[in-house]
Amino acid sequence: MPTERLVNELQSYGVRLVDPKAGAESRRGGAGPSDHKAMTIDGTTVMVPVHTAPAFESPYLVDRPDAFGRSRVRRDDVVIGEVTFPLQPRFYGLTTADGVPYSKIAVLHGADVLATTVLQSCIRYQSRTKTCRFCAIGQSLAAGRTIERKTPAQLAEVAKAAVELDGVRHMVMTTGTPPTRDRGAAILAESAAAVKAAVDLPIQAQCEPPDDDAWFSRLKAAGVDALGMHLEAVTPAVRADIMPGKAEVSVERYMEAFAAAVPVFGRGQVSTYILAGLGDTREAILAMAERLIALGVYPFVVPFVPISGTPLESHPTPAPGFMNEILKPLAAMLRAGGLKSTDIKAGCGKCGACSALSTYERAEAAS
Repeated sequence: MPTERLVNELQSYGVRLVDPKAGAESRRGGAGPSDHKAMTIDGTTVMVPVHTAPAFESPYLVDRPDAFGRSRVRRDDVVIGEVTFPLQPRFYGLTTADGVPYSKIAVLHGADVLATTVLQSCIRYQSRTKTCRFCAIGQSLAAGRTIERKTPAQLAEVAKAAVELDGVRHMVMTTGTPPTRDRGAAILAESAAAVKAAVDLPIQAQCEPPDDDAWFSRLKAAGVDALGMHLEAVTPAVRADIMPGKAEVSVERYMEAFAAAVPVFGRGQVSTYILAGLGDTREAILAMAERLIALGVYPFVVPFVPISGTPLESHPTPAPGFMNEILKPLAAMLRAGGLKSTDIKAGCGKCGACSALSTYERAEAAS
């Protein structure tokens, strides 16, 4: 089975694990990707659902690793592929100077990406009429697996150790939205500056479009290399239904912010996260992708995965065929627009673990 097809199917269906403890621990709750486990397939590390309702019924089963750390992937008892699991990072065993376990400050995504939610709370999360219906930002905080506010000093300490001990190559800093007009840009700027003072590590910052476009230059000056502003859904009706609070920041404002941010960070260094399967049609997603690519924005399209304990926990995942009908033409559009995930300096698009898009890009380039 071609790699892009296998990754696409595993991310849509999830997998059942014979040995849930293989490799690094899986992620539950919190900011995404949640209820996933990292697996490496044909040299590409991807995040695959393992704790979701669809995964419990998945036709795919991953065997216990052999003596060489390799696990066979089966469907209907037929072996169709092989995976390995990234190991638990060494920095997880350390604590900060003020006594907080490093794993509560930042976590490993994929194989070599350090990720943190700087502010693990959001002005909309506690409101039933405002919260994003897919969001689980408060779950890991309630479970004691993280702390609400990571200080710049803590982030710098953990980032330096993750680079030195585990070979981390780039960092993602996201944030819940605070009650300030900058929508988290100020918190991200001070955090990035502290990390860059401690270690040479490319950083992507992620926030909603701030009130003032001057924040883009401030973030860049602070050491942010790439910027993510995430639409999640692309049509107003779906946005209003799925994320009523965030939808108050209009698509038009996002497009204005993208147009202002690209000259600061460069083509391909500004990206957006689009969750396929929330109600947007294939045509709507590809039409938005076309607009974004024309601006120089990388549209990172990801299959929606329902997280346990959220209002959408029973929402179906998109079928592999639906994702194929988006990702295959999107890969061609990206190539025509001169945007490549491998050229992104840091962040979700560069990591690529939450989507099969990068494998479709490679297949498109080889065709």
